[in-house]
Amino acid sequence: MKNLLKRIFGITEMEEAIAETRAKAAEVQQQDKPLSEKDQATQNKEPWVAVLNTHVNKDNIRNGFFELDWNEYFIVQLRSEGYTGSSDEEIVDQWFQELCRNIGADVGIDMERRGSGFVQRALREDGKTEVS
Repeated sequence: MKNLLKRIFGITEMEEAIAETRAKAAEVQQQDKPLSEKDQATQNKEPWVAVLNTHVNKDNIRNGFFELDWNEYFIVQLRSEGYTGSSDEEIVDQWFQELCRNIGADVGIDMERRGSGFVQRALREDGKTEVS
């Protein structure tokens, strides 16, 4: 049956061998590729979070946002520390807001009366939340 299909579709043994060799080479190349920090932490079942990018409003330096990324183990850690929310983004947002308030308080900024503007949240198409 396999030989009949090869004849019908014009697949030669050489073409089949080339395709198999290419598939094996792609698999080896993927194995040799180093893991990202996030993938390493996830593989080790460790919490991981990072700032991917910082955006500052050119017209109003007081406004901007940070782009964060995390793994599921970071969410587990936050939940175990008492953070709650209906989505991972809400949980991370609570943590990040508290972190910012603590940093501000550490340097003597009254975080309740800072008057620096407003916070705007938008859900992006990629599922991430943009805060500005």
